[in-house]
Amino acid sequence: MASLFLRPAKTDDEPFLWSMLYEASHAAEQGTPTPDDLRAVPELARYVEKWGTKGDLGVVGGASAEQLQGAAWIRLFDKENAGYGYVADDIPELAIATTPAARGTGLGTALLARLLDNTRTRYDGMSLSVRADNPARRLYTRLGFVEVAGSEIINRAGTTSLAMLLRFR
Repeated sequence: MASLFLRPAKTDDEPFLWSMLYEASHAAEQGTPTPDDLRAVPELARYVEKWGTKGDLGVVGGASAEQLQGAAWIRLFDKENAGYGYVADDIPELAIATTPAARGTGLGTALLARLLDNTRTRYDGMSLSVRADNPARRLYTRLGFVEVAGSEIINRAGTTSLAMLLRFR
């Protein structure tokens, strides 16, 4: 991608975030037909439902403002409504995805780098959940995320996922 368009995620980006959650969660692999069907999966819906509430922060981008192809966003969870990468009530959890056509173009890296810059002044860190065999783990490690010991779980697809944490201070 020669030139990338990036901007802060807005409340009215919620439909696009649902489509990105669909990509991030590999929902099609589990037989979930459409992004809208994720609304009925509470453990996934919590990542987007009512986007724009206090603590939500994200970046969307793509080839242009009219052609969004990816998003990276964070959301705070608490122990009673923990996400897959939950580590603490005051550490937001990352969700990130690009469309299949934008994978390998640098868009995901650009989205995450911008979100990290925007997050550093607000929170002490950021967590995420990633499949153990996901090549994106190398990116997360390169950016300073470390594996949270004992966080391995069997995910919805029947493979292993783990939590990673990046401390800003």
